[in-house]
Amino acid sequence: MLPGIGVFGTGSVAKVLVPFLREKGFSVEAIWGVTLQEAESTAKELKIPFFTNKIDDVLLKKNVSLVFIVCAPNLHAQISVKALGIGKHVVCDKPAGLCQAEALKMVRAAQYYPTLISIINHSLRFLPAFIHMRKCIMDGYLGNPSELTLIDVRVQMGSLLGETYNWLCDDTMGGGTLTLVGSHVIDLVSYLSGQKVMKAHGVLRTFVEETEKVNGIRKITAPDFCTFQLQMDKGLLVTATLNNHLPGPCFNQEIYVCSKKGYLVVKGGDLHGRLHKSSSKSIIDEEGKRPHDKEEVIYVDVEDLSCASSVIPKPYIKGLCKMISALKEAFLPVKEQMDWIKEPVKAAATFEDGQRVQATMEALRQSNEDGCWKTVQLLTEPPDPNPALSAAVRRTAISLQ
Repeated sequence: MLPGIGVFGTGSVAKVLVPFLREKGFSVEAIWGVTLQEAESTAKELKIPFFTNKIDDVLLKKNVSLVFIVCAPNLHAQISVKALGIGKHVVCDKPAGLCQAEALKMVRAAQYYPTLISIINHSLRFLPAFIHMRKCIMDGYLGNPSELTLIDVRVQMGSLLGETYNWLCDDTMGGGTLTLVGSHVIDLVSYLSGQKVMKAHGVLRTFVEETEKVNGIRKITAPDFCTFQLQMDKGLLVTATLNNHLPGPCFNQEIYVCSKKGYLVVKGGDLHGRLHKSSSKSIIDEEGKRPHDKEEVIYVDVEDLSCASSVIPKPYIKGLCKMISALKEAFLPVKEQMDWIKEPVKAAATFEDGQRVQATMEALRQSNEDGCWKTVQLLTEPPDPNPALSAAVRRTAISLQ
């Protein structure tokens, strides 16, 4: 019994998502847009029976049991918390809110309703190349997983901006390469290595402050270049360079995972590996295998997409498709619409993972401000909205005593 779907958002992700959901047998029942006009035009284009610009109208529909939140990040926490509170499963696009305080609200709601699905769309976890890469790491291809030395990430792609000025142009509203691409990278390195980020150092730059379509009094503040280093808890170093300066909708991504024995690399959707000759000799002695003096092909991605997009890079789309397949497997074996089994989606990023990514991005932004390494600090309590008032109340209470 597959649940009915409600979609929040009318952008490019929604237009890729809905055909995938239908292909896997889900029924898309409702869509929400910022304006009624946006919602109506997208509903007509995607043949969705119900559209609205009121959040509650989607959440209160009886035939909607699972919501996909793919709107602007400033609404992610509000919709997620509300949806979980009235018993709906939630898949939220990255990032988990605009700041760590919002992410913490999402974490608390997920902990309060543990029988509901609550996952973040870090879709690279479901890309077959990274599933195979993680398996190779955990199976000891590069030696003991805790002895990994370096993960080197390079992502080169076109602009993330649209035709008009919107949240994608504004750093504080969740735009920019750190939030939209870097969040995937931060989550992925933790998933692959099984290690947590302890310290972070980053440089963010906005080189393109206006375009032909976005100019005048409004300036683009979302960074289009980012480089950062992360120190993980077992000594692993991560270095990443994210660049949005290539022309057109091109996308090149290379992720190297290195140890003293050799390396694994994912280029696009293919996984290759190579062991150093000294490591190869020991393998011959132990197992009688041929030495890996050349880079070997471990996994080649030959599957073609039924629904491609010129806006969203292919690895993210393919990962999203695989994640929807996993959700189908989670719901299909059970007879009740709200029941599900955990096994197919256990690899998905939880709201806790989303908070950790937010904490890391906050540390990177602080590091960019003062040029120093910053410790990644997880919030456990909501921050005081008015510390000055709280201090005054405490002083008054003390003086009254």
